[in-house]
Amino acid sequence: MRHRQAIALAAVALVGLTGCDGPDPNDLETYYDDPVPTSSAAPAAAPKTSEVPVSPAKATPVQPDPGGLAQRALLSDADVAGEGVQPGSGEASGCLADGPSAAGRTATWRYPSGSVLSHRVVVFPDRSAARAVAENECAGKPVSVPVQPGVERQQAWCEGKTCTVLLAKGMLVSELTVSASTETRAVDAAKRLLPAMTAKLAAQP
Repeated sequence: MRHRQAIALAAVALVGLTGCDGPDPNDLETYYDDPVPTSSAAPAAAPKTSEVPVSPAKATPVQPDPGGLAQRALLSDADVAGEGVQPGSGEASGCLADGPSAAGRTATWRYPSGSVLSHRVVVFPDRSAARAVAENECAGKPVSVPVQPGVERQQAWCEGKTCTVLLAKGMLVSELTVSASTETRAVDAAKRLLPAMTAKLAAQP
């Protein structure tokens, strides 16, 4: 009986020794090894440059050329050919007072009789041409000429045998002056040339 108990105790002791065959609880390297990372964080995606809104460049407005505008609105030799005139020197005395900011072009022709025909185009870039005509004072008496379509202001005067017609549109004033042997002839010549003056103004921006 005692022999069996001894065998049983020996077996229990052997099992106990086998079960305790594990890591030493004081072995820090066993319990505190660095964990193996299971995954790595993906880097943040860089923004696409194509997604960044780009402001379109603003076009620079083109500034008008005062001298060019005046030249294009000026009557040519072909425009006055029906009057039987030839290019000449000097000019008939108009009545438009151009300010220091105005630019202009002038053309002059002479009739076989010696009468003078002068056309001048003045540019007022800093104010309305119609206002410039309204504020202008011409000596002499107003005369009646056909009203021209598309112009913003129209005025006509005669002082003796010299007559002047002013047409205003935008920043341009077209001034026609005729100095003839009589007032009637001067007015008639101005009336004949008014359509050509108006067409030149209408063609300008």
